[in-house]
Amino acid sequence: MAPRDKILAKLSEWLNPSEFQDYCPNGLQVEGKSEINTIVTGVTASRDLVEAAIAANADMLIVHHGYFWKGEDQAIRGMKRERLKRLLDNDINLLAYHLPLDDHPEYGNNRQLADILGIENPRPLNGLVWEGELNEPMSPEKFSQHIARALHREPLRVGNGKAEIKRVGWCTGAAQGFINTAIDAGLDAYISGEISEPTTHTARECGIHYYAAGHHATERYGVKALGAALEKEFGIKHRFIDCDNPV
Repeated sequence: MAPRDKILAKLSEWLNPSEFQDYCPNGLQVEGKSEINTIVTGVTASRDLVEAAIAANADMLIVHHGYFWKGEDQAIRGMKRERLKRLLDNDINLLAYHLPLDDHPEYGNNRQLADILGIENPRPLNGLVWEGELNEPMSPEKFSQHIARALHREPLRVGNGKAEIKRVGWCTGAAQGFINTAIDAGLDAYISGEISEPTTHTARECGIHYYAAGHHATERYGVKALGAALEKEFGIKHRFIDCDNPV
C-alpha cells in the first residue's frame, strides 16, 4: 500500500498542474481512503467507469476528464449526485488531470499517441500541438487505414493536400481549432479527436489532410501510461479500464 498524499505529491512533481490555466481543477477532486492499494485509470469519470472501479476494489480512480468544469451547473443533483455518491459510499479517491496530462513529455496524451501511431521524432510544435514524421510517406488513404488499425476506430478524413503524407501534426481531444497551427507550419496532415463544421472548409481550402480520430480514442493512452508509472513507482496495483465512447 502507499499513502494517498505521497501519490498526490508525486503526480504534482511529474505533471506540474499549478502551471496550467485549465477548465477544471486538476488533482484530487473527491477524497477517499488515505492508503492506496489499487488504482484504476480511465478516460472519463462516467458512471460506468465509477462502477467498474468499485468492482475492481479500487482505492483511487485517475481520469483525464473529471468533474467541476467551468460553466457547468454547480448544484450536486441528478447525474452528478449519483456519480459522487457512488465514489463517497465506496471511499474512492477521484483524481483528474486534464491539460497537464495532454502536455506531459512522457506520459501525456500527445506523446503517447505518437508511440501508438509510430510517429518518429515527436516534439511540441506550438502550445499543445505536436509534430513528427512518418517512417515512410503514406498516401492519405493508407494513413487513414493505419490510424484505424492503431486506434481501433475509423477516422473521418477531410481536406485536400499532398499525394503523400510525411510530416504530421496532432493534438488529442477537441483540438480541431488548432488546425491552423499545422497549416502555418507547412505540415502535410493534422490529427485530432473531433471535427467542427469549419474544419472541413479550412482543410479543403488550405491544402491539408485532416483526420478526426475520436476524442476518446486519441486520449486513452496518457492516463494508462500514468497509472503504469505509479504502479512501478509505488509497487501498487494498477488497472486501466476502457469504457468505450464512439465520439
